Amino acid sequence: MGGWFGRIAAIAAITSLSACKIIPDAAGPANYPVVNVPVVPPPAATAAQLGVRAGPAIDTLNLSGGRATSALRSFFESCPRLLTRTDTSGLTRSADWKAACDAAKTWPAIDAPGFFARHFEAAKVGEGRAFTTGYYEPEIAGTRTPQPGFAVPVYRLPPDLIRAWPAETPLEQRTGTPPLGRYDETGKFVLYHDRAAIEDGALANKGLEIAYAADAIEFFFLQIQGSGRLLAPDGTVMRIGYAGQNGRDYVGIGSLMRQRGLVGGTGQYPTSMQGLMAWLRENPEGGKAIMRENLSYIFFREITGDGPLGALGVPVRGQSSVAADPAFTPLGAPVWLSVDRPEASGLWVAQDTGGAIKGANRFDTFWGAGPTARQIAGGMTGRGEALLFLPKGTLARLGAQ
Repeated sequence: MGGWFGRIAAIAAITSLSACKIIPDAAGPANYPVVNVPVVPPPAATAAQLGVRAGPAIDTLNLSGGRATSALRSFFESCPRLLTRTDTSGLTRSADWKAACDAAKTWPAIDAPGFFARHFEAAKVGEGRAFTTGYYEPEIAGTRTPQPGFAVPVYRLPPDLIRAWPAETPLEQRTGTPPLGRYDETGKFVLYHDRAAIEDGALANKGLEIAYAADAIEFFFLQIQGSGRLLAPDGTVMRIGYAGQNGRDYVGIGSLMRQRGLVGGTGQYPTSMQGLMAWLRENPEGGKAIMRENLSYIFFREITGDGPLGALGVPVRGQSSVAADPAFTPLGAPVWLSVDRPEASGLWVAQDTGGAIKGANRFDTFWGAGPTARQIAGGMTGRGEALLFLPKGTLARLGAQ
């Protein structure tokens, strides 16, 4: 988190086609064919660039008391960050949220729908067409110390994982954030160990283990979720959260497996998380190989407190929090979803981000922990419409109609 790194949402792949043209080679003949392609403007990078327009009056929406009550709680918990952080979507300013945050301190929970109707206005970003997936906090078998049956190491952030510019990178190209990597035995800066190298022992016996999981496949999916709980045989629970990533490319294995015909279609393995896991278990060698195609590896820390923390730095709560792209949704803003999955429709609060959660109206619904949360999140895909709840007066300031 922040965020929870990649999500099971990466199971859903979006394929885009880009136009191309033949350009004469300066070193070759000048009579190469040239295909004239219309100039296409660059895609909008923020919600403000994409554009917003007014949605329906909030009091005309069916804000259920229970969902609105939990959203009010999550919104109030987000207020300390809303009042201090910069909104990268370009839609709001910190001061815009003050009136709602002040009112949330004493607003009666029983009238949560009235709170949102009083202090917010609905806005549609772009066309407002929404795509939703789900994530959860996994619970898997694990212990703090190695024991028989618990041999999959859970590593903390390695001290040799750093950001630096490779020596061969020209000075004029050293802009932005340096890549992640490490210095090898010769003093050369190189990419960090990938998943296969780490699983084969690249970090073993260095005192980096904070726990041990019982099942490699379960731990793989916990890494995708970015946080989880380790349940020991004696009943004790250790909660672990995202500490960092090795800097290598994240590859959604769900997309690979679907492209290769291993899941989906008319076969026995659906494209849900449950279907992926079933195939991986029944094909252990092939499963290990395809998991290693995801070069990314997540490191953890032990976390305490009330719930896992999202990218906003506050607890995310089941059936209340969603992950969103902060370039298109202000983190901390309430979000109204009306999709073809009734359980995902209703009021949420954007409090997290995810590696696969990119673009306008793209949301990842959080379902908490336990078997029910796992079942819903693992098979969650929904399409429909989304509305952002913005502080009253925002639309007028933006010139939205």
